[in-house]
Amino acid sequence: MLAGCRHAGLGPDDAVQRFGSVIGLKAEKLDYYKELHANAWPGVLDKIRECNIQNYSIYLHRLDDGNYYLFSYFEYTGEDFKGDMARMAADPLTQKWWKETDPCQFAVKHRAEGEWWADMEEVFHTP
Repeated sequence: MLAGCRHAGLGPDDAVQRFGSVIGLKAEKLDYYKELHANAWPGVLDKIRECNIQNYSIYLHRLDDGNYYLFSYFEYTGEDFKGDMARMAADPLTQKWWKETDPCQFAVKHRAEGEWWADMEEVFHTP
């Protein structure tokens, strides 16, 4: 399920919430993971949009420990994040997608109980 740090907009009329999260990527799965996302399934992309997710990006970086890590960023524009994420998690096509992507990843050490992608704290933003 999509997760990450939550940061509400700056003003009462700003409905955008920003989310960032991180997870490890297994080196032996790097090419497959990139291939999957270069050819993301249209139904999965539709479900992401239906669940009020926009401006969604995933970045890759290899850190000094030799491991690869993914950083995810997206903006949520809905009014019921938990409900939308539950709807996404219940979608059969999204579940099939996660069965492809999850084995490529490994959870980072410092994360909340039950998290797969670890939430990140937003420390700076400029609109």
